[in-house]
Amino acid sequence: MPKPRVSAAGGFAAIAYTLKKGREAGGVLKLYRRMRSKNACKTCAYGMGGQRGGMVNERGSFPEVCKKSLQAQAGDMQAPLTEAFFRERSIEELSRWSSLQLEAAGRLVFPIAWREGDTHFRRIGWDEALERVAADLAAAPREETFFYSSGRSSNEAAFLMQTLARAYGTSNIHNCSFYCHNASGVALTRMLGTGTGTLVLDDLDKADLAIVAGANPSSNHPRLITKLIEMRERGGTVIVVNPVRELGLMRFRVPSRPGSLLFGSDVASLYIQPHVGSDIAVFKALLKGICERGGVDRAFVGERVEGWDAVEDDARHTRWETLLGACGVARAEIDRAVAAIVGAKRGIMLWSMGLTHHEHGVANVVALANVAFARGWVGREGCGLTPIRGHSNVQGVGSVGFAPWLKETFASTMARVYGIPSPSQPGLDTYRCMEASHAGKIRAAVLLGGNLFGSNPDRDWSGAALRKIGATCYISTKLNEGHVHGRGRFHVVLPVLARDEEKQATTQESMFNFVRLSDGGERPPDGELRSEIEVICGLAGRLLPPGPFPFDAMTDHDTVRRAIATVVPGYEPIAEIGLTKEEFQVPGRTFHAPHFATPSGKARASVPALPAFHPAPGAFRLMTLRSEGQFNTVVYEDEDLYRGVARRDVVMMSEADGTRLGLRENDPVEVVTSAGRMRVVAAFIEIPPGNLAMYYPEANAIVPRRVDPESGTPAFKSVEARLAPVAG
Repeated sequence: MPKPRVSAAGGFAAIAYTLKKGREAGGVLKLYRRMRSKNACKTCAYGMGGQRGGMVNERGSFPEVCKKSLQAQAGDMQAPLTEAFFRERSIEELSRWSSLQLEAAGRLVFPIAWREGDTHFRRIGWDEALERVAADLAAAPREETFFYSSGRSSNEAAFLMQTLARAYGTSNIHNCSFYCHNASGVALTRMLGTGTGTLVLDDLDKADLAIVAGANPSSNHPRLITKLIEMRERGGTVIVVNPVRELGLMRFRVPSRPGSLLFGSDVASLYIQPHVGSDIAVFKALLKGICERGGVDRAFVGERVEGWDAVEDDARHTRWETLLGACGVARAEIDRAVAAIVGAKRGIMLWSMGLTHHEHGVANVVALANVAFARGWVGREGCGLTPIRGHSNVQGVGSVGFAPWLKETFASTMARVYGIPSPSQPGLDTYRCMEASHAGKIRAAVLLGGNLFGSNPDRDWSGAALRKIGATCYISTKLNEGHVHGRGRFHVVLPVLARDEEKQATTQESMFNFVRLSDGGERPPDGELRSEIEVICGLAGRLLPPGPFPFDAMTDHDTVRRAIATVVPGYEPIAEIGLTKEEFQVPGRTFHAPHFATPSGKARASVPALPAFHPAPGAFRLMTLRSEGQFNTVVYEDEDLYRGVARRDVVMMSEADGTRLGLRENDPVEVVTSAGRMRVVAAFIEIPPGNLAMYYPEANAIVPRRVDPESGTPAFKSVEARLAPVAG
């Protein structure tokens, strides 16, 4: 089995990496200055930066920094791409480049275009680009268009773009959360009346137990690990539920703490490794144990939870053999976890895409929440439920309306104040727009950041779908695979300023519902870059007739924020944030009293069914995951430092499975699914026998097109796969 070059995550390796990225960015001091600017973190939604300066959390703690934010910052500080770059490299050549190569190519500093029949991208003027995009949108039936946003954009840009789309006449407005955390939003809305987490940062310091399920924050949200370490140090318990035993969830060296840096800190108290896709069985087993030990908070479930009797009855009457057989976890491990849960006073539940990337993603979250309900761990300080969001403003993008439907208050205000009605039926979500594209029913699409191509299952199908669109307009800072493989028959990529290069302040929302202010003002690379707001207003001016919504005045960000305050419930304080610099918590989402935003004011429990995912004899359970050297679809390094894997074309399995199949490290093997086959090499990691892991987005090529029917989230995990030997 490969051994990582480090014995714990973080630490001196992270410091050395920081120095390396500093040199790449033109000097460590130059990189440090930009990291310390008053801007929210560009990567995870944990909530760094804002008006207290970068590398600072919502409570003012310094230094708070991770490799992901350094990688993103250094990437934005790259040299600009030139016209010669595009003249010398054909579309065919760029199509062979990896995500890492495209990310490292440099900054886009002028618009580029491609039309069917061209062999290369060409430089295009801003006016020509915007006029062509507006003309294509104007000529298209409204139901045959869509607008998409990643979580990179600001609240201001996302609000303006969704307003433009609705004024134009489409509700096919969606964002990347439909491919990562919409299952969380659907489940939380059903249970508590809010689609976001119920915690604030201070709650992490008051809890004495955390369940971290289907998440690897040591790689993707390292600053959260510090909070888990602090919980352990004050005598608390951290229970990890993850099929893969991750180094960073066992030991982590916090660079800002000398003792931890030198000796490392323990993270997990108990590490449960179930089969891929069996989380519901694990959570039902925990709930069954809580019930049998008399650990249910009777006052809470009796007075504050609807539907509890059915949930408890299901847990008590489901046989232990059924649950343990489904998840592959020993009864002794479940008993240890139950004892810790029953003995704790305050607990929090944290999860990420390991729970949501399934056909039963909503049910996974419901099953975990039932454990919290049993203990009365919602509606109290130091307790609650929070999805660990990925991109830095994915939550804010949704808050300001970038979705196929709007809440009633939001929609009615848009109609009353700006004369922009919302259709009675919601628009198409992300995956449904991809299906419509593949069917030839999308004439034009505008994509505000992100890599929609790389975020989809079945790589060949998704590329073909996007290439059937009549016209695609991407708004971006750097090249990615979507610009090459996901181009419409007319295709333009418009270069924009990064968050800290904006000339005016922007805002973002953390996963703790905290709205932060980013000042901008850093010098961008030389070129023709525009702000996202300028691009959106420029498009609106060419596409829409004059109307009640004054797009011509919206290049002023304070004006945009006043419009947001007028129509977005809970965002009223944003109107003056540019003047007061007072960041704020969105009200109505954090529950420190047991009254919830449901019609009855009570939490709503329900019984999740055990999944029907049972691979055939000889088949494996395959999951996709990210490496330590990437963020979302962006790959920064081929090496996965914490897993000891030096390349990305691998299938990771247990050493026992490798021995059984006669495989050694780096032996070639084919992974076969219903969507196709991929030739890779074998790598051994600590994962239960019968389970496999491969890297996203490369493995998307063999992920079938299956989605959670409740949330529309693709099932990148729970994939049935077989391994085929490669001769010679």
